[in-house]
Amino acid sequence: MDAVRLTLHNGPLSFSATAMGSGPTVLCLHGFPDNATSFRQQLPFLAENGYRAVAVTLRGYEPGSIPADGDYSMQELVSDVVAWVEELGGDPVHIVGHDWGAAIAYSAAAFAPDKFRSAAAMAVPHPTRFGVEARRYPKQAMLSWYMLFFQLRGLSERIVRARDFAFIKWLWRKWSPGWTPSHAEMGSVIATLRQPGVLEASLGYYRAALGGKKPPASGAAQQHFKLHVPILAMTGARDGCVDTAIFEKLLHDEDHCAGLRFERVQGAGHFLHQEKPDACNAILLDWLKGNS
Repeated sequence: MDAVRLTLHNGPLSFSATAMGSGPTVLCLHGFPDNATSFRQQLPFLAENGYRAVAVTLRGYEPGSIPADGDYSMQELVSDVVAWVEELGGDPVHIVGHDWGAAIAYSAAAFAPDKFRSAAAMAVPHPTRFGVEARRYPKQAMLSWYMLFFQLRGLSERIVRARDFAFIKWLWRKWSPGWTPSHAEMGSVIATLRQPGVLEASLGYYRAALGGKKPPASGAAQQHFKLHVPILAMTGARDGCVDTAIFEKLLHDEDHCAGLRFERVQGAGHFLHQEKPDACNAILLDWLKGNS
């Protein structure tokens, strides 16, 4: 099945996307350090099973989507998603996110629930629970050290770029122990980060999260916002970025007003959908069929 290249927009910003198939739309959002090819094993599978799967390159991950004001607040990331849904036809979509894409999927589902049929979040639990409560767990506080490191403007960029982005390769090994991505996939990620302004943009997400704007103003903008869209939360049993046991502890039924399903993928780390595509695809398909 052939892939179709798209360009989506939000105001002056343009976002490249790849679409496959026809049917209900499944919008796929990548994380850090990654790009939209993260879903290369999900798009054809979903297309073969009756869905229109669309993987979009997030804000700042290509020159055309780097905002002049450097705003990577969650409010703006959600506004991107809402604009994409409208441009893709306006009907409610399923949203699937990994890492930062998962945090955006949660937030978009909370602040614009009428735009989504369901949301699937991989490798990151409820974002405000994670932001507020994860620090109570010493193990997770240690695993999240990189978030503080990325606050060191200039220094962190130099270290990440050193020796042909050796830091990024090391981070993938730490986050998904025992798994080695293909040379082509890692090369694609490094090529993305080499583009002018993209590394600074990707680190800007962390800087905005720890010291930027508050979430969008709405009835849902509570300390722990409520979700009125069904949520699938997926974690890799060997995740070296967000500990799988702590991930589960941060899932609270009272946050998930339209239902919550939790899945732990054995033998997988942080990049679970790339490491165990067959297992993750089966879970996703069952989830989508149950929320169609």
